Amino acid sequence: MAKREQWGTRSGFILAAVGSAIGLGNIWRFPYMAYDNGGGAFLIPYFFALLTAGIPIIILEFGVGHKYRGSAPMTFFNIFGKWEWLGWWQALVAFVISVYYVVVISWALNYAFLALDLGWGASPERFFFDEFLQLSNGPMNLGGIVWPVFAAAIAMWAVTWIILFSGVKKGIELANKIFMPLLFLLLLIMLVRAVTLEGAAQGIDWLFRPDFSAIADYQVWTAAYGQIFFTLSVCFAIMITYSSYLPADSDINNNGMMTAFINCGFSLLAGIMVFGVLGHMAATQDVALHEIVTQGVGMAFVTIPEAVNLLPAPEFFGFLFFLSLVFAGLSSMISISEACCSSIIDKFGWDRKPTTSLFCLVGFMLSLIFMTRGGLFILDITDHFINNFGIVFAGLVEVILLSWFFKLDTVRQYANSLSDFAIGSWWNFCLKVITPVVLGYMAVANLAGDIRENYEGYDGSALVMFGWCVVAGIVLLSFVLQSMKSAWAQKTR
Repeated sequence: MAKREQWGTRSGFILAAVGSAIGLGNIWRFPYMAYDNGGGAFLIPYFFALLTAGIPIIILEFGVGHKYRGSAPMTFFNIFGKWEWLGWWQALVAFVISVYYVVVISWALNYAFLALDLGWGASPERFFFDEFLQLSNGPMNLGGIVWPVFAAAIAMWAVTWIILFSGVKKGIELANKIFMPLLFLLLLIMLVRAVTLEGAAQGIDWLFRPDFSAIADYQVWTAAYGQIFFTLSVCFAIMITYSSYLPADSDINNNGMMTAFINCGFSLLAGIMVFGVLGHMAATQDVALHEIVTQGVGMAFVTIPEAVNLLPAPEFFGFLFFLSLVFAGLSSMISISEACCSSIIDKFGWDRKPTTSLFCLVGFMLSLIFMTRGGLFILDITDHFINNFGIVFAGLVEVILLSWFFKLDTVRQYANSLSDFAIGSWWNFCLKVITPVVLGYMAVANLAGDIRENYEGYDGSALVMFGWCVVAGIVLLSFVLQSMKSAWAQKTR
């Protein structure tokens, strides 16, 4: 096996890790989650979740990835040979995400160009669903390819391939050194403009207005843990892989803290920017803010274009917003893809160039289904099942195995020996008790909810095909891949 690649600089690693953590969800999911779960009061469970779950897990993954020097499957194999399947589970989750995530980035790229002449018109909702996506009547009616999405997806897969093909230092690190400063610059430009708009203060007040009664609601705490868990890119192979490329003397604890806090800081700034714009929209149209706030893709591709139409210099700020989505999405797309490619390279001893080429080709072919007129429905189903079952259950199993059936103190001592400051026994307690309890509750609640009633009222056959079968297929394939001969086993004979 070839010598493992390394990051060129510590800042390169931090930017890459932050680039992975900062994705589309930071811009449209966090603001709505805060608004809908107690406003300013939501920040209390949010930061508590960061300290008791987010940071402990990210330090754990940085620690084991750096100590055992491998992708997720190789790392779990080195910890205990029979746990390799868990690494494949996480890598396959990352692969499925890459297949549909690239399509959302493609929407954003299209919208960046549409913004130049406000091509979504006076009715962004009708334009997005009827004209742009040409939405069919359900997930079982594909209805043909949407060609503007297809063209943009080819471009996004091509960029991903070029970056992965170029390697860790010359590809991934260099790309993030370009993408992340540009993303922060775009955010700051939009933030300055947003907070100076008429009505912005009222919008920001709605975002952070504290409803302290929400703190007594266990669902708010679950939402906070869920937001931290999903936004930090933990438990689906990425952070283990990225940390395996760190030089031998790297500071584990500091890197983990910096990645977590920069990611959360970006989410807060994005929330202020988005609600500043929505506040201006509410003031201009003389409507209550709660009447226009939405979540998910509706926030990005319907509500924001409606708000952009009312801004001074709308073409300029619309272009900046959707360009920022492209950069945020691409940086995450690269990390998701690298977690998969690194797993294949480690397992089979293949070279990077043919591996990344094959990965992008297969990924592109599978992503075609999400580019159809029924693609939005399929994406919604697959994303729901991957997040609620693929990631949550993989995270729960990881935390239980590493905390209760592995000497957790060996990771803590290893990380402390390399770091400027030491983590104490609180770290063990969080991973052994707090995180498993919260993730366990989320996993059981999600499972019970989806068994009790069909997600979003979709037909059962669509949920089985694009949801349950995808998750079951990931778990089954994980054990199949574990059973195959590995390059690392041959090396250690």
